[in-house]
Amino acid sequence: MPPPLLIDLDQINTDEVQYDHEFIYSRLPHRFEFELLDGVCRFDREAGLSVAFCECRADAWWARGHVPGRPIMPGVLQLEAGAQLVAFSSRYVNELDVFVGFGGVENCRFREAVIPPCRLILISKITENRSRRVVGDVQGVVDGRLVFHATIAGLAMPDAK
Repeated sequence: MPPPLLIDLDQINTDEVQYDHEFIYSRLPHRFEFELLDGVCRFDREAGLSVAFCECRADAWWARGHVPGRPIMPGVLQLEAGAQLVAFSSRYVNELDVFVGFGGVENCRFREAVIPPCRLILISKITENRSRRVVGDVQGVVDGRLVFHATIAGLAMPDAK
């Protein structure tokens, strides 16, 4: 049985961007093909809750070779986008200027394929918030359907952006 969504998406206008792509990647070190988040629609520091989106384009770099003739967004990229949202969110929840690297994933389930073109909505809820470790529950949604969910851990590494 899939878990309930962390937030009612009817309450979120995913066309209203609170933090745009440029702002996100002024805070995260990812570049080029790994700039997966296109915008953050909602960030609630008190609740530790964030909603972002990734535009999955038919001409994305992975689409040509990941199942030719039937492109499917790789699950590892879905998780990477979720991890980037956890990292982005945790920097503001913790109010620390540190690099948050991928620390692990648990309880991951892929429920449907993410087929371009589509908008992958990512929802993150920070569940553990320490100075050197952050954990967030992450969900991916396409067209109102839960496509994946996982618990993602990040490790704060000082002296790096």
